[in-house]
Amino acid sequence: MADLDLQGAQVLGPEGLDRQALHIVGGLISDAPAGRPVSLEGYLVLPGIVDAHGDGFERHLAPRRGAMKQMGEGLIAVEAELAANGITTAVLAQFISWEGGLRGLEFADEVFQAIAETAPTLVTDLRPQLRFETHLLDLYDSLPERLARWGVDYIVFNDHLPHARLADGRTPPRMVGQALKAGRNPEDHFALMQRLHAQRHKVPGALDALCTQLGSRGLRLGSHDDTTAAERFEWHERGATIAEFPETQEAAEAARTHGDGIVLGAPNVVRGGSHNGNVSALDLIAMGFCDALASDYHYPSPRRAALMLADSGVVDFATAWRLVSEGPARLLGLEDRGTLVPGQCADIVVLDATTYRVAATMVRGRFSYLSGDIAERVFAA
Repeated sequence: MADLDLQGAQVLGPEGLDRQALHIVGGLISDAPAGRPVSLEGYLVLPGIVDAHGDGFERHLAPRRGAMKQMGEGLIAVEAELAANGITTAVLAQFISWEGGLRGLEFADEVFQAIAETAPTLVTDLRPQLRFETHLLDLYDSLPERLARWGVDYIVFNDHLPHARLADGRTPPRMVGQALKAGRNPEDHFALMQRLHAQRHKVPGALDALCTQLGSRGLRLGSHDDTTAAERFEWHERGATIAEFPETQEAAEAARTHGDGIVLGAPNVVRGGSHNGNVSALDLIAMGFCDALASDYHYPSPRRAALMLADSGVVDFATAWRLVSEGPARLLGLEDRGTLVPGQCADIVVLDATTYRVAATMVRGRFSYLSGDIAERVFAA
């Protein structure tokens, strides 16, 4: 851990970008110089990116089916990608779903165990999140203890069953490929989906009880892909006060009305719209219906989205960057990061002021990523 005085850069403080020194002492932001001076002329120093939801780690843990057995090595590769994209805190979203395979219970158990074992040895703060399919009623009784054993304190609920097609007895699109990918006979896979659909009337009451139990244990609860105001209100009443990726303006507006946090996908911003026809994140941000932009499936996107928002004039630079730093930090209850003020963790990303490329990333005063020019300046005699 290095004590440094970063000088000459434009630093994003509470009042916006300002050319001031930033002092790092003992892994924290200090109000007085106490370390070795490092010139960062030509760079921006910003709060580190807090990624509230991402599943891009999957390709490192299982690049091909059965090809990766040492998940700890995969997580080391995940950290390298996160750090190179300025992410200092990352929520790794792992499914447990009827879809099976990489979204099955057995794989999730391996992932969560690997995170628990490997994350403490890394610089980047990796945090597990469970995305849980609501119709898996057989797992409800064991889920609280599983979560405790895995060290998971954040769970988000979703329902991806194609109910309309199942109600008509029709085979869902891509079902055969999905079944084979999970190692199942397609007929058995379809039968499972039909069985889960048939017990849908039991789900609301079971969810009420499960959320009450998990909430009493202090877990953070959220929902995924809300479509209506009524749906969001039901989740709010259960204590699931984070709305991830609402699919409609109606659902996002309901979340804001009830004081719930709203997470949107940074790739939606970068792409200029949803890839599957949902409401545009740009529109929701312009209306004030966003607290955090998450990587979703693409780790470069939070940085790119914040810069695009500022460059296009949708919001000012400080507000745009807040959506990837202070906003998600507060949403996750992490009050010790997200801003560059004395007493906060020295979680920092350094960008080239011309190209906006990540030049360095630091977590609690320790470098997780350091590129050529900055490395020379830091290690200069």
